[in-house]
Amino acid sequence: MTDSLLLTIIIVAVVVVVGIVATAFVAKGRKPRTPYTTERDADDVPSATVAGGETDTLEGSVATTDGTDAPVGVVEPEAPVAPALDVPEPVQGRLARLRARLTKSNNMFSKGLLALLSQDSIDEDVWDEIEETLLLADLGTEPTLELVDALRERVKVEGSRDPQRVKAMLREELLKLVDPSLDRTYLPEPHPDRPSIIMVVGVNGVGKTTTIGKMARVLVAEDKDVLLGAADTFRAAAAEQLATWGDRVGVPTVRSEIDGADPASVAFEAVSAGIDQEVDIVMIDTAGRLQNKVGLMDELGKIKRVVEKKATVDEVLLVLDATTGQNGLSQAKVFSEVVNVSGIVLTKLDGTAKGGIVVAIQRQLGVPVKLVGLGEGPDDLAPFDPEAFVDALLEG
Repeated sequence: MTDSLLLTIIIVAVVVVVGIVATAFVAKGRKPRTPYTTERDADDVPSATVAGGETDTLEGSVATTDGTDAPVGVVEPEAPVAPALDVPEPVQGRLARLRARLTKSNNMFSKGLLALLSQDSIDEDVWDEIEETLLLADLGTEPTLELVDALRERVKVEGSRDPQRVKAMLREELLKLVDPSLDRTYLPEPHPDRPSIIMVVGVNGVGKTTTIGKMARVLVAEDKDVLLGAADTFRAAAAEQLATWGDRVGVPTVRSEIDGADPASVAFEAVSAGIDQEVDIVMIDTAGRLQNKVGLMDELGKIKRVVEKKATVDEVLLVLDATTGQNGLSQAKVFSEVVNVSGIVLTKLDGTAKGGIVVAIQRQLGVPVKLVGLGEGPDDLAPFDPEAFVDALLEG
């Protein structure tokens, strides 16, 4: 028993010694492990982790754009590409296109007047036709009578029937009615300690929000920092539409995520943000529910009062649809009584619109038309130029 146990111990000892010797021999023949020659330990993209905490081993590698290796299956994220911002057409190009459209839409107006004034004999019937033509062009009763009286006197004194001379007389008298002396600047003077505030008002459907977007587009191109305030909180798509324009031209929009939020609060926050961000101009969109006239006017008055706790409103632009003709005058009067309108933006001044509405609105409100729009395109808005406007009326 003792001899058997001793033999077993000797055999186990021999096996252990042989194993140790063999292991040492194999290890001696291996190459030592060398560290990475690059900063791979720190910079390698980690392998993808799947559900359960296990890690997929990715075989092979591909070259990356910076020359290092990345495991196969790991796609390098592309650098974000900034969206292309809208850039408006130069002012002169926009004016030329607007003039061409206005010329086309008022072709019959100019031809009719010039034909009547160039007749060999201008009697009372002809003057009545001239007066009717001017009234149909939405010139308004008082301006029409003034123009007819002035033309009567000049034709009588000069006695000319030459079409070019008659056209020149008509141009001069129309230009007096349009009044080039009015201040038509729509961009307020900059302030050293706050942004300029432009409040835009008008009934729904006249193109108010679109006009703000187009104006912002032009101002950004003139290197102005602009911020938009979506204070039309009752029309579901208004804030979204304004924000979309803001994205297009690269300006921020202050809006409420709550339907029916207090418009004055949104406008106040927009002005506060404009001051904090040191922007040049804050433009505030407003509601236009004319069917609830009393409520709308109270709301607009409140917006103006609340905003002016932060900063004075420099400009109140009233947007009117020129195709509504004389009906637009009643709208204009309602707004001007509440928010002290300082300028008019006439949209859709083509198609069925009559150019005389410019004179009628200026005469009734005592404020100038500052901008005109002649279509849905982003460049279909331009500063109102009295001489170019009158020339467009008389061309064709």
